[in-house]
Parts: sequence; C-alpha cells; structure tokens
Amino acid sequence: MNRLAMVAACLAAWCMSEPALAEDFAIIGARIYTDPQAKALDDGVVIIRDGRIAAVGQRGKVAVPQGLEVVSGTGRTLVAGFWNSHVHLMTHDLLHPKVAEPAKLEGQLRDMFTRWGFTTVFDLTSSTASATTLRRMIAERRIAGPQILTVGDPFFPKDGTPVYARPVYEAEHIAIPEIRSTPEAVARLDRQAEAGVDGVKLFTGAILGAEEVMVMPADEIRALTAEAHRHRLPVFAHPTNNEGMNAAVENGVDVLAHATPIAGPWDAAQVRKLVVAHVALVPTMMLFEVYPSDSTPVATVVQQVRALSEGGGEVLFGTDAGFMDVFDPSAEYRLLGQAMDWRHVLTTLTTAPARRFGQSHERGRIVPGQAADMVLLDGDPALDVTTFSKVALTIRAGEILSSIE
Repeated sequence: MNRLAMVAACLAAWCMSEPALAEDFAIIGARIYTDPQAKALDDGVVIIRDGRIAAVGQRGKVAVPQGLEVVSGTGRTLVAGFWNSHVHLMTHDLLHPKVAEPAKLEGQLRDMFTRWGFTTVFDLTSSTASATTLRRMIAERRIAGPQILTVGDPFFPKDGTPVYARPVYEAEHIAIPEIRSTPEAVARLDRQAEAGVDGVKLFTGAILGAEEVMVMPADEIRALTAEAHRHRLPVFAHPTNNEGMNAAVENGVDVLAHATPIAGPWDAAQVRKLVVAHVALVPTMMLFEVYPSDSTPVATVVQQVRALSEGGGEVLFGTDAGFMDVFDPSAEYRLLGQAMDWRHVLTTLTTAPARRFGQSHERGRIVPGQAADMVLLDGDPALDVTTFSKVALTIRAGEILSSIE
C-alpha cells in the first residue's frame, strides 16, 4: 500500500499521518466550493497532478484515470487552502531552525498551522534569518510545512519596544529591532528586502504599559512605507489605538494587523477612510477573548469587523498564533460568524489574501492550473461556520501535510 492509500485508510480511524510526498491522486465524493461565491458542486471530483489541480467537476463528468490513487471525500466539504495572515514563528525552535531537530520543527508547524488547514501563513514578527531559513528548509523538503511569507524583523519605535516583546528578545538572544534613526531603518529595510522578506511590519502603536502607547512618528512611517513600496512589499501596522491606526492609514500602510477595540466602535467615516485608502484588516478577534480587558471588549471588535465588511472593506483571516499558545481557530470562526456570513469568512481565508499578496493566479480557488492547496472539512461551513476548524485533510501543492479523523 503506497502512502496516499495509507492516508485514505487513516480517514477511517483516528490518526495523524506523516506528511506524504506529492503524488498524483484524486479526491472523490466531496461537496466542493471552488471559490467563496460559487455554488456547491456536489459529489465532486478533483484530480491532482504534479502538485497542481488538473481537473474539477462532478462524478461522472470528470474521468478518473484507471489506477489513480483515490481519497474519499464522501460526507465532507472541499475548499481551497487557508491563509492565516497573522502568525508568529516565535517558539524557541522556530527562532533557531538551524540547530533544532527537524522532527520538532515539523511537529510545531503541524500543530500550529497545517493541522488547522493553513497552507499559507504570513509571519508578522520573528527574525529575518530564522524565517527565511525555515522557508528554505521547507522548499528543500527537509521538513514539511506551509508556504511561509514573512516580514522578518519588525520595526519598533525608538525606545518603544513593546513591554511583552523585550523579555522574548532577551531570552532568545536576538537584537531588539528598534529604529535608531530614519536612514538606519530604511537601510535595514533594504537589507531585509534583499534577504527575501515578503512584507514589512511597523509598530505604529507600541504598547509600553497598561495605559501607555507610543505612536511611531509620521515621518518614519512615511519613509518606511515608501521604501517598502519601492520594493513592492506590503506594509503591516500594529495600531493598538486610534492614534496608531490613523498614523498608519494616513501614511501609507496597507494592512492593520489587529482591530482596535480600545478606540471604540468604528463609524461610517472611519470605515470610509480605510476603504478609500485600500487598507485591509486582520482583526485577530480571539486575541481579545483569550486576553480579556474592559478596555478592549470583544463586542467592539465584532462591530468593527461588521462595519468594515458591510462598508466594502477587506478583511483577512488571522489568529496571532505564536504570540498566543491557542492554536485552535474555532473561536475566531465563531466571532467572525457574528460579523459576516460564512462565504465572507471563506473569502478572508482564501481569495482575499491571495489577491492582496499577489498570488491569486496561483492560490485561493479550486480551479485547473492552480496549486493543489486544499482543505477537506468534516462537515459543511454553510451550516456552521466553525466547521472551518474541523479539518480532516490538509494538502499543499499536492503534498498531504496533515490528516486527522
């Protein structure tokens, strides 16, 4: 029995398989949503060849070559691979991949990400060296894992290292990435771009204490966003409060990495400001539930996400996994379901990030020619939005990264 047949067998009993090398195979019998707006394709067939989607259709209309390995999708739903647009590769092993055991690295990537259907993750703070090394190890098949995009080292304001970050940098013996001067910061951004980062992260609102937030100077934000855009890199902002959010939006940032419940509900004018500036939001809703505070009510986060979604703004899915030790995204789906319908939630996971980060030609839908990044769900998210967390199988570029029954 080859490895794909073993995976198919595992779907009949509780197991976690080792990642399988990419092979040609078919998934048969699932309900398929080829993209967030498409009608369900019942009793569907997807054929994967050379890590790409070769054919999609209903059983009987798509010929399954004789001898091709088959994975049963009966009773399940197949959707495109998920993007988590806010994670952190900040465990000790992930920060030091050159000396970590490959099995530990692979296990952490599975437990944090691929176990939950994330075939692409955007690392919004680690170190440039560690994240690019980890990505290279995955590309070279030394370990299995998701596609990793990264901002590498972030940019903290001068004397503005967040209170929760300093102990981590000191414990891991990593230089604290504060801005010493605007020219020095721009030069560092250039080095990070040359090293292969996929974005830039600015702490426009850095938390220094329970009631103290340092807002990054506008001229620094403008200079860094201009340089990032010269390299065609998106810029993320950690906004924290209204001042940090406005400084980011008014000076060219592309994505808010968190909602800002401390700022209160967003009115139509605030939403319009984000929409006109084409600024996306990764709300990290469950963060505010896991770490509750009277000043950051979850109800306000729900209101902000609902207002932006209904106002035509762009929302991207993200959990802050790696900062938080809670990797199960069920709560994020539950909260998102209070702000938008399940199709919009699927958009935040697939087509919206693929488009925002320049990969819509390659990922985000189940159509011929795209990379075979897919998630097989145990149920239908149209009936219960938390079904997005009930992942039976995670496939990236035709490689089975995780299977659970």
